[in-house]
Amino acid sequence: MKKLIGVLLLTFVIISCKNEVQTSYDLIIENGNVIDIVSGNISNQSIFINEGRIVKLSNSVEENAYTSEIVLDGTDKYILPGFWDNHVHFRGGDSLIQANKEFLKLFIMNGITTVRDAGGDLTSSVMAWKQQIENKSLVGPTIFSAGPKIDGKNATWAGSLVVETEDDISVALDSLQALNVDFVKLYDSRISGDLYLKTIQEATKRGLITSGHMPFTVELEETIDSGIGCIEHLYYVLKGCSSEEKQITEAIKNGEYGFWASMEKLIATYQDSTAENTFKSLKEHSTFVVPTLHIGNVLSYLDEVDHEKDEYLKLMLPGIVKTYEGRIRRSLNSSEQARQNRKELNSFFKSLAKLLSDANVKLLAGSDSGASNSYTYPGISLHQELEAMVDAGISNLEALQNSAYNGSQFLKKESDYGTVTAGKISDLVILNSNPLDDISNTRDIEFVIKGNDVFNPEIIANEINCMECIINK
Repeated sequence: MKKLIGVLLLTFVIISCKNEVQTSYDLIIENGNVIDIVSGNISNQSIFINEGRIVKLSNSVEENAYTSEIVLDGTDKYILPGFWDNHVHFRGGDSLIQANKEFLKLFIMNGITTVRDAGGDLTSSVMAWKQQIENKSLVGPTIFSAGPKIDGKNATWAGSLVVETEDDISVALDSLQALNVDFVKLYDSRISGDLYLKTIQEATKRGLITSGHMPFTVELEETIDSGIGCIEHLYYVLKGCSSEEKQITEAIKNGEYGFWASMEKLIATYQDSTAENTFKSLKEHSTFVVPTLHIGNVLSYLDEVDHEKDEYLKLMLPGIVKTYEGRIRRSLNSSEQARQNRKELNSFFKSLAKLLSDANVKLLAGSDSGASNSYTYPGISLHQELEAMVDAGISNLEALQNSAYNGSQFLKKESDYGTVTAGKISDLVILNSNPLDDISNTRDIEFVIKGNDVFNPEIIANEINCMECIINK
């Protein structure tokens, strides 16, 4: 009997010791309002993070059941995936390498934990930053990069890979694969329509993700059928909504008029039934579209809006500001009719973005920020893009989905990103107010979580002498 009592006591001691063992986590966010980015539902949960990934979410906190060096109070805060800017540029030549590098903190300050670099001429630097950010020797967002763009001879953008023959396609794609790019970006300034389509087809055969502009010498359906993964900007979708796309394409091939002159004709021949078929095709082929509405707003009103007092303009180094002059000059020197046409096109694009969203075509929120894109500032412009989407009639939830959720799907990274889910990388943003109530609340950031690291936007703002950027949000 004594022996039995001794065994029972020993068992009780072992169980008691087990109950006292605390699970250790790298980071815990307690009692936050977690937004389900798919449904829009909000639930009060605590988030447990280890080694840069979400280990679990729990709607109850067991006191003394865990320990962590970092515990954040999420009470009355709103938590969602870190924002993705799905269209940025690092470019401008060697003299602007440091100026571009300065953008990285601006992204983090604005809760942007991932950017999609849509092609430029600083590939070696971008790839180095990408690795340094991964190694935590540099503060910045995860970068998914296209490297240099593919275009024809004498391309508009420096550093582009030239495709003039079918043999050049393999050379260009081999080069990009050697660079280990995340997707292939095509541009439309010089490449022929035929080689453009063949480049997409060959990239698709290789299992590469593609995105790009579209030469107006091809039709949108040809581009979709060739396997393009994403259409950058709405000009090309508009072309596919015209009842006279074929005739306009032939006229452009024959040199009767060019890109900008065709816009008025495309709007005049926009047809609902044609648009519906185009939207259906985009959806069936899972082709994404990046509307870039905010930069359209900015560039369409360069002749009316004075940006000289923009807080973010003060953060742009002189070399970046210098690159803004080209677009500003072209806008101010254009005719009154051309300026009015640009504004009307911009308004039309807002309606088109709403129609695409209603048709369940997958959209991506992208700012197009970077050198040469006047007054479209890295970081804050992603929030302005979300606001432009909502202003166009897209719901707050859908606008938010167009950032991290859809962005991760396009790049086939949804197993690691896009939702606040156990097992995924813990890139998160903690907001002081609910973005489902007011989309501008995406700017009201308490903390940015990247892996195990916690960033305070106010501290970053102080480091770059820009508290006004926080105060004036």
